[in-house]
Amino acid sequence: MNNNDFEFIRKFINDQAAIVLDPGKEYLVESRLAPVAKESGFSSLDELINEIKSRPTDELKMKVVDSITINETLFFRDTHPFEVLKKTILPELLSKKVNKTLNIWCAAASSGQEPYTIAMILKDLKESLGNWKINFLASDISDKMITRARSGIYNQLEVNRGLPAQYLVKYFEKNGSHWQIKEEIRTMVNFQKINLKNPWSISQMDLIFMRNVLIYFSVETKKEIFKRVGATLHPDGYFFLGGSETTLGISNDFERIGIDKVPCYKLKK
Repeated sequence: MNNNDFEFIRKFINDQAAIVLDPGKEYLVESRLAPVAKESGFSSLDELINEIKSRPTDELKMKVVDSITINETLFFRDTHPFEVLKKTILPELLSKKVNKTLNIWCAAASSGQEPYTIAMILKDLKESLGNWKINFLASDISDKMITRARSGIYNQLEVNRGLPAQYLVKYFEKNGSHWQIKEEIRTMVNFQKINLKNPWSISQMDLIFMRNVLIYFSVETKKEIFKRVGATLHPDGYFFLGGSETTLGISNDFERIGIDKVPCYKLKK
């Protein structure tokens, strides 16, 4: 891949998804786009790139963005945030919410492991939840990932990565060589396509998980996203980022708090 083509793809991905590809990642782009070229019927990577430059269909644009987007995820990723959610944050929110409605948004949900982790935790608290209404939105930019997440089907390696055995036994069913999350968990989560680069129109949220995605955005894009998160988060709500992410130096709307050494964010009063 020559430098001009790489710079074109960098700009294309940034325009479509606000993802920043660092210089020197030509090898990554080539390895991700080669399968797209093959399955789309192009004889070479050059032919694919020329098509993107001239007359790309929406389907082809999405395939290219999907191929570059990082989809690394696992159940109970980092563990501690979910322990704090179960032991501290959810009980606090349940004690404060007089309307018995809990609104949750898990952004950049990829293939669904994170929202399903939260859904299983909520199911464990069913006695506390009683007749509560749970509105649970999970979103991703990728149509492919949303379709996969809705199916709730995972291979043996995926359920071996981070998922405690008791959850596998309790909330999954064997489906050939794969495992499928039970319908009672799948129906708790509403998967939708949302591109974080663009303004969104969703209800006020008590919990927002936006973990391990902002690291791929520019500072300016992060500022815009944090501003919109601030307008979406309930005054008593909690905002979770990935371990290497922060609002510090980017947004003044949030205060960082630590619960059992787990960082999360609330709106400043």
